[in-house]
Amino acid sequence: MRDPDGSVMLNKDIISHFVLRLVYCRSDELKKWFLSMETALFRHRFRLQNFEAQRAIVGEFGLPYKAVTGAELEGLKERLGQVVRSLGQISPTVEAVYYKVPFEEVPDLVASRRVLIQKGYAFVAGSQLVSLVVTQFRSHISKALILTNRKWTTTIREREKDRLTPVVEALSTSYLGPDYSQSTEYAEISLKDIDQVAKSCFPLCMRHLFEKVREDHHLKHGGRMQLGLFLKGVGLKLDDALAFWRAEFTKKVGSERFDKEYAYAIRHNYGKEGKRTDYTPYACQKIISSAPGAGDHHGCPYRHFSEDNLRAALGRMGLSSRAMEDVMDKVRNKHYQLACTFTFEAVYGTSCDAGINHPNQYFEESQKILKSKTPPAPV
Repeated sequence: MRDPDGSVMLNKDIISHFVLRLVYCRSDELKKWFLSMETALFRHRFRLQNFEAQRAIVGEFGLPYKAVTGAELEGLKERLGQVVRSLGQISPTVEAVYYKVPFEEVPDLVASRRVLIQKGYAFVAGSQLVSLVVTQFRSHISKALILTNRKWTTTIREREKDRLTPVVEALSTSYLGPDYSQSTEYAEISLKDIDQVAKSCFPLCMRHLFEKVREDHHLKHGGRMQLGLFLKGVGLKLDDALAFWRAEFTKKVGSERFDKEYAYAIRHNYGKEGKRTDYTPYACQKIISSAPGAGDHHGCPYRHFSEDNLRAALGRMGLSSRAMEDVMDKVRNKHYQLACTFTFEAVYGTSCDAGINHPNQYFEESQKILKSKTPPAPV
């Protein structure tokens, strides 16, 4: 997106927005995610502008907000000052520009008691203008998604069934990053190290599955696939994988049944049976969208765990109470990958600007951090 030609970058931005609008208009859950992401992006971009540019945007789009002036502003100064002081601001001075709007248009400011309310109107400081504009932006995009969905279902989906429709319907669950089918220098584990590595480098979803195998000596099919392909991606060789699963499962099902019912599937995942397809580890999107049933342990803990179970699991990973609340806030807003990213940052004490999009990415990034902290062996 950082094209030296600004118009090219702008066109890419516009095209990507409308492609995503088409992709995410098709269900309430998709709409909610898209609204959340686009609103966050708009809020960030709006805040980058100076106040004069922000006011110009309000005027350019004809938003119905007028600044309070003259005697009305003078008459409110004492009460506005009380609001400022209640927020504990270092310089408790009343701002020069306030907007008078119906209170329901700034629910976030009302909820956090950051505005003066009088006779059904909220008096919004110029520095809080973003809350006003974001409300209008979100409403506009929400209505546009409804219209787009109507157009999609009545016309476009059938007309484009052989061209655009398969792409549009697959894109919301597609993973476009590295597939982690081949291990790297940071992904090479052996059986003797696997317990220590699982504790120090596995993301929560894989750590939970690994612990369940050690505890129950069994996993249902969904769990075997999710963990088995992950272990393959982090460099566990086929012979070691067979030895790992055999050692656990034979404690419960016996050696003969293991060879008959489970060994083939393990070799199949490594491309040694059947069509000899080299299967790739599951990305976050696939794991989040899975539907584990009773007795299953696969899926995404941030989506599928109860709050109590998730808090307990995060506590075992060493998260502080503050970090845990940040993670739970993301979970409540259904930002599961952001919750995982926050967990990563809390565990390793470093930022992860790219975000976590794949369990094997989590593993590799954690390996890089831990290896960079390990002093070199003496010569």
